[in-house]
Amino acid sequence: MIKTILMDFNGVIINDEPLQMKAYAECFKSEGIEIKEEDYYACTGMDDKAFIRAQFSRVGRPVSDDRVEEILKEKTERWREILKDEIPLFPGVENFIKKSSHRFSLGLVSMANRAEIDHVLERTGLSRYFDAVISAEDVKKHKPDPECYLKAFRKVDKIRSAKGHLPLERYECLVIEDVPQGIQAAKSASMKALGVTNTFDEATLRSAGADAVTRDLNEWFPDSIIRVFPRF
Repeated sequence: MIKTILMDFNGVIINDEPLQMKAYAECFKSEGIEIKEEDYYACTGMDDKAFIRAQFSRVGRPVSDDRVEEILKEKTERWREILKDEIPLFPGVENFIKKSSHRFSLGLVSMANRAEIDHVLERTGLSRYFDAVISAEDVKKHKPDPECYLKAFRKVDKIRSAKGHLPLERYECLVIEDVPQGIQAAKSASMKALGVTNTFDEATLRSAGADAVTRDLNEWFPDSIIRVFPRF
């Protein structure tokens, strides 16, 4: 039976992938590098630093660690400016998080940087619903490597144990993802995976290993999650 839900951030909770791409495109103009849609989505699952390095590699140019940090800082500033008036959460996701928190332990697992995650959670008031938050700074490998989900699993299990719960098993964890790399990371961690078609279509997510696919998280309730994802 599912006891813990681990959610991705960009593309699952916040509808900001196009905004991230816009911020990056503006940053790379000064480098003479064009960021097209296919360039951006080819790097899903990467953290910001890996993405920046990938763009320089794509055009055959080296980049220093200092310059990577500068571009990341500029991108985050541009992203915050774009989101200054409104945080674009996906419809129904706030309700899903709130109702799920009454039945499951919740974790947020993302390759986004911690500053951006904290900014959104604080402004929306959603931080109190998550027992664990794993960001790019917490891991050495990006998705599809399962490191991020395994780290979240251990963190949530420790918190649950402190509350008197029995040890958590990986098969009792449901991962919610919008990209193939995230689905693959979840399955490599021996967890169940629910794909959300916010970024990729159903066929792509199922091909990556998703156990189920949905268009709207608000259609899912604790009882339906337990029914669809039984113990295996």
